[in-house]
Amino acid sequence: MLAEIRSLNEECGVVGVWGHPDAAQLAYYGLHSLQHRGQEGAGIVVTDGEQMSISKGEGLVTEIFTAEKMQELSGSGKAAIGHVRYTTAGGGGYQNVQPFLFNSHTGGLALAHNGNIVNARQLKAQLEGQGSIFQTTSDTEVLAHLIKRSGYSDVRDSVKSSLSMLKGAYAFVVMTENQMILARDPHGFRPLSLGKIGDAYFAASETCALDIVGAEFVRDIEPGELVVINDEGITSEYFSLSSQHAMCTMEYVYFSRPDSNIDGINVHTARKNLGKQMALEAKIEADVVTGVPDSSISAAIGYAEAAGIPYEMGLIKNRYVGRTFIQPSQSLREQGVKMKLSPVRGVVEGKRVIMVDDSIVRGTTSRRIVRMLKDAGAKEVHVVISSPPIKNPCFYGIDTSKKEELIASSKSVEEIREIIGADSLTFLSVEGMVEAIGRPFPGETRGSCLACFTGNYPTEIYDYEREKAKC
Repeated sequence: MLAEIRSLNEECGVVGVWGHPDAAQLAYYGLHSLQHRGQEGAGIVVTDGEQMSISKGEGLVTEIFTAEKMQELSGSGKAAIGHVRYTTAGGGGYQNVQPFLFNSHTGGLALAHNGNIVNARQLKAQLEGQGSIFQTTSDTEVLAHLIKRSGYSDVRDSVKSSLSMLKGAYAFVVMTENQMILARDPHGFRPLSLGKIGDAYFAASETCALDIVGAEFVRDIEPGELVVINDEGITSEYFSLSSQHAMCTMEYVYFSRPDSNIDGINVHTARKNLGKQMALEAKIEADVVTGVPDSSISAAIGYAEAAGIPYEMGLIKNRYVGRTFIQPSQSLREQGVKMKLSPVRGVVEGKRVIMVDDSIVRGTTSRRIVRMLKDAGAKEVHVVISSPPIKNPCFYGIDTSKKEELIASSKSVEEIREIIGADSLTFLSVEGMVEAIGRPFPGETRGSCLACFTGNYPTEIYDYEREKAKC
């Protein structure tokens, strides 16, 4: 769906490279493949084993890393880490673009983070009380201060001790001049995979990045695991006993690229299965099935196959509309939606249309798309959502931190249907979603975080986070 319009966005993506002469170039390609995870800023830190250099900026990967910039970075070292960012915790601005690079008499420390630390404010207050001065408003910087104040001489021990103090969701990539460290929180909210290119190591938030650079998938970093990579090889240990697995379900439903695999499950296949499950739960008489580009296409295909209704491309996404299209008035905002998404009149005119989408956050975009389809001549528009209603804010790195912005938190399904103007509206059940994705873990949730649907949060949520969610 159109992320800029509906405010459902993933915070970021990370990559790490160790032991490759073209480390900066590989990091660039990796970040480009993760661009869907964040479009507001990107950065790369490179090391040659003696010093570190950084290049970062606001905008898309291709806008920041021009040929000249890449020429400067290329040949600068054998290792690199990178980051693409969408603003959630801490806000935007150049100072919050990662990776962060800190220099001291003991050497450099670079780090990049995907997720959200729910006790960051509490830790930051403690650190400031002890004399720390923060340069950014990002929760990620908290880890750097904890590492530097840990008292351990070995970076591995410093990182291990510091991570044990964090609560929330995180997949970290940390780099010094002589090692790279990978870590995931004990619940494994955010994905992080490891691959190899010859003797070099390549890590990324999604396996699609490994495919892009030609890396062979080795394994996923486990929840609570700390992996250290240096010139001597790779070692692994656990900084925390693994809690109940709680991978963010929206990674399968919306965020990740369809060619990525998470815990051995292909994202495209998972979305097709969500669509097939919807066909079992929502039996609708219709002439054609269409999906809202891009993340809902797989679910729409699955629904059409299971329901025996033809799938057609009833909506076209214009991929050449600039990110910064200004919409100063309501009429121009409506026009902006039409510039980004267009109905195919020849497909929908006079037809009963099933419109498959992955989620409804505020309902504004759904209403506009339903109206566009009807204006194009659709006889009926039945909206099918391949996830349950999002009723609760996310505190783990998704931009739905305010409950009042979630239409399902205060409206019934019938009320939402009336607001968006659909002839019918059906959401997938929580049980159906869990079963369709089929994660390979025991228990009712199958190792999934369902907090935005059920309100059951896998970690403690601090009062100031809950108060912020009401604002």
